[in-house]
Amino acid sequence: MNEKQCRRGSDETMIQLKNVYKSFGQNHVLRGLNLEVKCGESMVVIGGSGTGKSVLIKCVIGLLLHDRGEIYVDGQEISHLSEEEWNGLRKKFGMLFQRDALFDSMSVWENVGFGLRRHTDLSDEEIKAAAVEKLKRVGLQNVENRMPAELSGGMRKRVSLARAIAMEPAILLYDEPTTGLDPIMANVINELIVSMREKLEVTSIAITHDMVSAYCIADRIAMLYQGEIIEVGTPAEIKSSANEIVQQFIQGEVEGPITRGADFVWQRI
Repeated sequence: MNEKQCRRGSDETMIQLKNVYKSFGQNHVLRGLNLEVKCGESMVVIGGSGTGKSVLIKCVIGLLLHDRGEIYVDGQEISHLSEEEWNGLRKKFGMLFQRDALFDSMSVWENVGFGLRRHTDLSDEEIKAAAVEKLKRVGLQNVENRMPAELSGGMRKRVSLARAIAMEPAILLYDEPTTGLDPIMANVINELIVSMREKLEVTSIAITHDMVSAYCIADRIAMLYQGEIIEVGTPAEIKSSANEIVQQFIQGEVEGPITRGADFVWQRI
């Protein structure tokens, strides 16, 4: 539906955050965050629970309003957009939510076609046909008339991914895409994300603490710590980083600068 897609390897910027701050009362979550995502790039933001990863993508899509700083999406600064302008911009986005966020009262095809019903003049028959086609793209067939409660966790996640791509967006956002899945199904989702990137030529941001997933789907990885991006690099560069904070996180070590700087008590048994 969106007129602009980005080819991988382009030098053009699709999303940029400049000196972005976001607080909730005395909880300062984003503290001057800077991040640039190129057209067609798959950026993965890693970091511990509660570090602000979800806040970051919610600010990008306008579900949260950042306090100060600048956020550009496809060259447009979003801070002062009207609701009508936001409605237009959001059509560029598809989002896979952490807990799939399906409507339990709607069938699978109605869930997938939800955005099409709201933003197009397509008939129910046309929406259902489009939903069936998107379900096939994520490896699901003959499930369009089922209800979400009839599906496994992995199937629900794939339905949510089909919904995310239903409007053929230019940008895909993934909020912890493998959370709650067994290792096999997590790999299925990772492979689908890679397939979406290659076939649809979308720009994507995924947030995760799952390093297996991060290494699989990322062109570049950004480490979020204490409200700032402290390092950005390819998976190989992140693996070999000299930054002790990055190394503690990706290795999953209990002892290190992250736990020394946190309200955390560790006693060996």
